[in-house]
Amino acid sequence: MSTPYDEMWEKLNLDLDAHAGLLQVLGKFYGDIYMSQQGRLRGMEYLDFVLTEVHGLRIKELQDAKARGRKVIGTFCVFVPEEIVLAADGVQVGLCAGAEAGTDAAEKILPRSTCALIKSFVGFKLSRLCPYIESCDLVVGETTCDGKKKAYEIFADYAPVYVMEIPQMKNACDHDLWRAEVLRFKDRVEEVTGNTITVAKLREAIRLVNGRRRVLQRLNELRAASPAPISGRDALLVNQISFYDDPVRFTEKIGQLCDELEEQVKAGKGVAPKDAPRLMLSGCPMAVPNWKLPYIIESSGAVIVGEESCIGTRNTRDLVDENGQTMDELLNALVDRTMRIDCACFTPNTERLDNIVDMARGLKADGVVHYGLSFCTPYAMEAFKVEKALKSADIPMLAIETDYSMEDVEQLKTRVEAFVEMIR
Repeated sequence: MSTPYDEMWEKLNLDLDAHAGLLQVLGKFYGDIYMSQQGRLRGMEYLDFVLTEVHGLRIKELQDAKARGRKVIGTFCVFVPEEIVLAADGVQVGLCAGAEAGTDAAEKILPRSTCALIKSFVGFKLSRLCPYIESCDLVVGETTCDGKKKAYEIFADYAPVYVMEIPQMKNACDHDLWRAEVLRFKDRVEEVTGNTITVAKLREAIRLVNGRRRVLQRLNELRAASPAPISGRDALLVNQISFYDDPVRFTEKIGQLCDELEEQVKAGKGVAPKDAPRLMLSGCPMAVPNWKLPYIIESSGAVIVGEESCIGTRNTRDLVDENGQTMDELLNALVDRTMRIDCACFTPNTERLDNIVDMARGLKADGVVHYGLSFCTPYAMEAFKVEKALKSADIPMLAIETDYSMEDVEQLKTRVEAFVEMIR
């Protein structure tokens, strides 16, 4: 079946037949997981529309921006400072993929024992399935894990890749290293866009991205209410779409959603019974359309009230100081914020343990589900210390390790149901 976007996708060199199959599966998956929910908020209609048009209208917006001379920069990690891209009049989009599509192609050049997220974004490129990757003038990688940094070496044969080095510790020398990397990134973005970043433009970009973080912070705070005013699936979708959507439009729409949530909270209304077990997700990020585990959890009688991940509070917890008056002060503020991110790539990482416990208490979570992608060594190994910290706080934890396939759904459902029943 033809669509209004076929010509655009063809110009982007997508495999039209394979891409159509992906969209068909995505549409059914979305319908089963999201549209089947009862009593969804009015504000979610916008998110439904964005997801429906995620490879259509949003890609057309990117092409229109490119036609006006703007450059599109794709990223895989919250360490990459979007403020710098926006200050250079660029557009930044997330490239992480959460589907099995393209895995066969990826496994021809990557080890099978590579995490699903890496195989997915490499497979999407090799199979010509992702219009975001094909729209990019630059793809920015980072060294948050060995698998990703080596995959970028291979990915560079197929796309223009630039890699930022992420420190592995948080000493003064590591802070200096990251500042040097941010300065190097600024130079590269100015080179790609042809635009010079000024103090005024960078300050404006910082305020813009902080505005988006603030509205997501507001959403997270409202989720502490009982009964929970929004499902974990819908909140996850909000966070996922924040990486794709226009930041000004997104902030406005999610502000309206939060207004509706406040009305729900005041009226004592929720999406789940007041006595439903409240669970928090922790660990690896969940990229679109990785909704398997949240669906299993909320189909088992629990409600998800928060996400401690890069697609969650790890990305939104801290703001950039907006008071800088010089380029050095503003860049230092960007560096300071990102160095507070508690990714599992850091050692030691005790602040993440503290943040998880504080977050679980603040959200009145009855338990935590620690999610790890298969072969993601940093989060798999850190799960041991997370469980120990939660046990000391008398908060039960269930560790789940899985990938993007549907083969383990029944096994996961059995484990999650037993965990929910234990909490009850």
